[in-house]
Amino acid sequence: MTSEWHPDSWKDFPANQQPEYPDLEAYEAVIAELRQQPPLVFAGEVRDLKTRLAKVAKGESFLLQGGDCAEEFSQNHGKNIREKLRILLQMAVVLVHGTLKPIVKVGRIAGQYAKPRSKPTEIVDGVEMASYRGDMVNRLEATVTSRTPNPDRMLRAYHQSASTLNLLRAFTHGGYADLSMVSAWNQEFVKNSPLGHHYEEMANAIQRNLEFIKACGIDSERFPQLHQVDLFTSHEGLLLGYESALTRVDSLTQEWYNVGAHMVWIGDRTRQLDGAHIEYMRGIKNPIGCKVGPSCDADSLLRLIEALNPDNEEGKLVLIARFGADKIDKLYPPLLRVVKEKGYNVVWSTDPMHGNTYKSDSGYKTRHFEDILKELTHFFEIHHAEGTVPGGVHFELTGDNVTECVGGAEDIKDHELVHCYETACDPRLNAKQSLEMAFLIARMLKQG
Repeated sequence: MTSEWHPDSWKDFPANQQPEYPDLEAYEAVIAELRQQPPLVFAGEVRDLKTRLAKVAKGESFLLQGGDCAEEFSQNHGKNIREKLRILLQMAVVLVHGTLKPIVKVGRIAGQYAKPRSKPTEIVDGVEMASYRGDMVNRLEATVTSRTPNPDRMLRAYHQSASTLNLLRAFTHGGYADLSMVSAWNQEFVKNSPLGHHYEEMANAIQRNLEFIKACGIDSERFPQLHQVDLFTSHEGLLLGYESALTRVDSLTQEWYNVGAHMVWIGDRTRQLDGAHIEYMRGIKNPIGCKVGPSCDADSLLRLIEALNPDNEEGKLVLIARFGADKIDKLYPPLLRVVKEKGYNVVWSTDPMHGNTYKSDSGYKTRHFEDILKELTHFFEIHHAEGTVPGGVHFELTGDNVTECVGGAEDIKDHELVHCYETACDPRLNAKQSLEMAFLIARMLKQG
C-alpha cells in the first residue's frame, strides 16, 4: 500500500473486473462530469450508520442488508422501488418483533448497477461478445453493440440513483413507514397465504400495542421512531473510476467520504491484498463490507482487516461470510477464532446465497431455499459455539412474486422457474421467501 492515499491512488495497483472502454476520451469526460455532481448521501449520515454498526458488533442491534442482485434502468420506477422498500420494512418489523432489538436497514439499492463476472466474454449463438456487467457498463441484450461498454451509462446510473434516493427518503420519512401502516404493507399475494396470516397476526399485535400506548395518554406523534425509519444505501464498489469520482472531502472533518452510498463493499473476486479495490477502500471513512469466501485463509483475512480498518474502529468493517451450506462448518470457524483472538472490531454478517448457486436441470441459474437456510443455521450455530456475535444477514431479494429460487413455503419447483424468471444476473428470493426467511431468522435469534 502507498503511504500517501488519494482518491485516484488505486490507479497505481492492478484493478480487476474493470470494463475495457473503446473510447478513453469519452470515459475521462464522463469521470470529469461525475466529479462535479452533487453528493447522493452526506457524511453525517455515513457516520450515523457507522455508529449503528458498532452496536451491531456488540449484539445490541442486528443488520439487515438486502435488495436486487443488479438494479436495472428499465425497472427504476416508483412501484418497483416501493415494493423493494416494503419487503425490507416487513422483514425488519418481523425481526424487531421477534428479537426486541433495533434493526439496521441497509438496501442493495440506489447504486447496485455493476456486477463482477467470472469471464470477460461469452459466446452467444456462435458470436463472442463482452459479458453483461450491469446496466452501469453495458446492456443485457446479447449483441456485440449492446455489450460494448459505454461510459455514458455511469452518468445515467448516477442520476437514477439520485431519483431512487429521493423517493426512498419520501417514503421512509413521509408516512409510508409509519408502524400503524404495518398491515397495509402486506401485499395481495402474501395476504392470501398461510405465511401472510402469520404476518397479519403480528401486525395486529403491534396495532394493539400502539392503541394501548395511546390509551395511556402517551402521544405517539411525538416519537418519530414510530412514524419514520432510516434506510441506508449500499452497493458493490466495483467501478473504481465511478467511485473515486464520487469521493469528496467532508467540510466538517476534512476526511474523505464516498458520497455515492452510505456503505460500499468489496466482492470475493476483487479483495486482492495488492489490488486497486483494497487501495481505494482503505482511504474512505464509510463503513466497508468485504465478502469472505472459501478461498480466504486466516493470514489473508488478518491482512485484509489491517488494511481496511487500521485503527480498529468500531462499526467500520463488515465481514460478509459466503461459503456455501456444505463448506461453512469447516472453513468459517478458524477465521472467526483468529479474528476474535486478535481483538479486531468487526461486524460478522452472512451472505447465504452466493455459495449455494447452481444450474438447474431446466437450465436456469438458481438457489434452493433449504440450502440458504442451512447455511444461515450453521452461521448462527457457529457463532453460538464460539461465543461471538452473529451480526447480520445479506440477501439478494425482491418484493416481486418472481420464480428464481426453488423451495420455500410455496415450494417452487425446478420446472416452475420459467414462469417468472426476471433477474438480470443472479436469482433472488421473492417476497414470500424473504418474509419466511425473516420469521426463521427471528426464531433463531430468539433461541440464541
